Amino acid sequence: MGNVAAKMKIMPETVETDLAELKEKLKAAIPAGSELYGDIAEQPVAFGLKALIVTVIVDDEEGGTEAVEEAFAKVPGAESIQILELGRL
Repeated sequence: MGNVAAKMKIMPETVETDLAELKEKLKAAIPAGSELYGDIAEQPVAFGLKALIVTVIVDDEEGGTEAVEEAFAKVPGAESIQILELGRL
């Protein structure tokens, strides 16, 4: 087995969502066996709304990114999670 890099886009609930606080909550929510790769970036969307771009490294096993997606979905302030890119390392 190897590792997989997953680039994810997390949309905040509102324009007023504190992105610095949301970043810290996302970092704390990363499940065991997964790790953050690089910094969490902000990407302008529209009308002042910014998405967070997160790259995580996960084990290449059944389920793959599901544990990370489920953990991020439970973070207060995170509206939706989308996989942008996925690749083996």
